[in-house]
Amino acid sequence: MKYSSFLRRALPCALALASLALPASAFAQTYPDQPVHIMVGASPGGGTDILARTLADKFTTGLKQTVVVENRPGASNTIAAGLTARAEPNGLTLLVATNTGQAIAPHMLKLNYDPLSDLQPVGLVAIMPNVLVVPSSSPYKNIKDLIEAMKAKPGIFKYASSGVGSTQHVAGAAFNLATGTEAIHVPYKGSSQAHIDLIAGQTDMMFDSTSSAMSQIKSGALRPLAVTTTKRSSALPDVPTLAELGIKDANVTTWYGLLTTGGTSSDIVARLNKELDATLKLPDVVERIKGLGGEIEPMTAEQFAAMNKDEYERYGKLLKAANIRPE
Repeated sequence: MKYSSFLRRALPCALALASLALPASAFAQTYPDQPVHIMVGASPGGGTDILARTLADKFTTGLKQTVVVENRPGASNTIAAGLTARAEPNGLTLLVATNTGQAIAPHMLKLNYDPLSDLQPVGLVAIMPNVLVVPSSSPYKNIKDLIEAMKAKPGIFKYASSGVGSTQHVAGAAFNLATGTEAIHVPYKGSSQAHIDLIAGQTDMMFDSTSSAMSQIKSGALRPLAVTTTKRSSALPDVPTLAELGIKDANVTTWYGLLTTGGTSSDIVARLNKELDATLKLPDVVERIKGLGGEIEPMTAEQFAAMNKDEYERYGKLLKAANIRPE
């Protein structure tokens, strides 16, 4: 009796100790055992939200678990990023981030988390070229004529953006630096509002992401003059790059990446990267991203982590050179 009593008391402790000795991969095999939440730092309907809901739909099937999208807009995407950074490091909280929140806002806002150490990169989702557009009523049909007019009237031309510190804002500032022009920045609360005044001629141009501008370009309301990527956009194959036109150091794109909480096990990160890679190969996902003007460039978690760090450093230098500060 005494021996059996001892076993009853000792067995739970032995099992608990054995579980602590199990490798992380043993736990990763059961991942995810609860619903997964994808945080989005933008309102429903925009490019970030569309991509997040596309991933959620496919991940629900691939991970065999419910995947829910939560929109937490504000503070240049950093509210959603902060919630992800402070979550349990179990891979159940994901973030579809942009370089606005990862590489630009951290240099402009006081954050309660470290975007490099408190968020774990999983993989690159898509790159959306920024495209320089003018209203269809604009007399400028190419970059050369536009720059000549801007230099003839310094401080007169206005470029719209979706807000201070957005990639559209930074792209315009980089263009000013690269061309020696002095266009004035006019921030709006989102691309949709900026388009209204741009089409009406209240502003002269905008460096918008293809995900936001494609519908207006297709309708003929906006005229594309150049893309800011190093190679032409497959969605706008006839539109030259700024580099082709001799304008260097103005390569500002909008990229979207998948991240999770810092400290999440490498096994879970690898599982998520594998699921992301499979999702980005699905024909309907490829078609949707290309429909937004995006380019798919699959990366390992390590490759995306290196890119994330490089972009953080590059934008820090660019913001300083352009004297971009919170307003």
